[in-house]
Amino acid sequence: MDAGTIRYAQNGDVSIAYRSFGEGELDLLFVPGFIGHLEIGLESPLARRFFERLASFCRVHVFDKRGFGLSDREVDGYTLEATAEDAAAVLDRAGVEQTAVFGVSEGGTAAAMFAATHPERTTALVEFGAYARISEAPDYPQGVPLEVLRAFRHSLLDGWGTANSLRAFTSEEEARDAQLQEWWGRLLRGGASPRTVRALIDAYEQIDVRPVLPLVKAPTLVLWRERDRLIPPRLSKTLVEGIPDARGVELKGDAHLFLAGDQDALLGEVEQFLTGMRQGPSTDRVLATVLFTDIVDSTGRAATLGDSRWRDLLSEHNRAAASEIEAERGRLVKSTGDGVLASFDGPARAISAAQALQQRLAPLGLEIRAGVHTGECERLGDDLGGIAVHIGARVSAEADPGEVLVSQTVRDLVVGSGLEFEDRGPHELKGVPGEWRLFAVSDGNGRAQ
Repeated sequence: MDAGTIRYAQNGDVSIAYRSFGEGELDLLFVPGFIGHLEIGLESPLARRFFERLASFCRVHVFDKRGFGLSDREVDGYTLEATAEDAAAVLDRAGVEQTAVFGVSEGGTAAAMFAATHPERTTALVEFGAYARISEAPDYPQGVPLEVLRAFRHSLLDGWGTANSLRAFTSEEEARDAQLQEWWGRLLRGGASPRTVRALIDAYEQIDVRPVLPLVKAPTLVLWRERDRLIPPRLSKTLVEGIPDARGVELKGDAHLFLAGDQDALLGEVEQFLTGMRQGPSTDRVLATVLFTDIVDSTGRAATLGDSRWRDLLSEHNRAAASEIEAERGRLVKSTGDGVLASFDGPARAISAAQALQQRLAPLGLEIRAGVHTGECERLGDDLGGIAVHIGARVSAEADPGEVLVSQTVRDLVVGSGLEFEDRGPHELKGVPGEWRLFAVSDGNGRAQ
């Protein structure tokens, strides 16, 4: 995706960084949430995929709020009015008269402010994981108690610049993704200083756009996930109740971060609302063999060795995995925290890579389990998705320590390769319909490995 040149709009003496990209006829102003950075923010495969899909039907304009990212950092405290004015300045600089507005999380309050104060420029309003007010008040008992907000602020700032807070924004499974953790830490460090974040969260205690909601005249769609880990759905429903004729849609999942969870469900609703059509995600589908590995008892080893030694050992594991995968002409898709996901053109190469990695890690005192499956995968930027990837992960979870476990599809495809297998019988794989017969790779002497 061509994310467009970073440009600057002026609101008085404050410079606001923005990018414009996409081929659609409809203009869309994207109002970011908590932390943003126009360069680091788009480096994640999840971010690239999200904005590629959005740009397939919209001309997207996204900016860094004042005080954050590439916009001027040393500015006065955060206000909704200033953010709405900055958004208008971005549209002026980009030559956009009218636009749909898409606000996520805290950006949803600013998006509502913009829609209310600039009705002549707002063609539609979309909110995701947003709220009108977050803190509890005498007339707002559904709000979050102040002591909870302040505990969150303390926890967030205590680990600022690390991945500690990622679990509050996304699912447990995604929060264990080492690549996502590394990106999240860089985004926080590059996006704002602790002082700026402290002031922002303090402002959360007072932000309240309930009075302006009746003034929003644009067609409005409010989206939230049913078990949002950060913003209770009841707060998003306040927007539906306050904006005339607003439509609310509850999505599956618990991830608050708009990039995480089921992007297709979220963006499908947005596309349908804005264009009247739902074309679905643009993906390339390929036949591939996926290999999942997982370090046995990684939590116990980490506790025994201590953080520093465990990080060193994990780095050695990652280097060994990358080397063995490359040797078999595979591609390291991503680290999963204590394992890897890799793809190969053929199943025999995936098995060979798993066996070689087992042998290479043994002198380090590390044991892995591995799972291999071949099927149709979706290429999502640098990542892989689809049911075949899900099956590969479940096959790996069924493997014993030191075992390379494969699906029957893999066993059937490598007939004539000289590889031998032991039948492990039918298994029910969590989240996958039907029974799946699995086989353990043998060392040729009747011993599984």
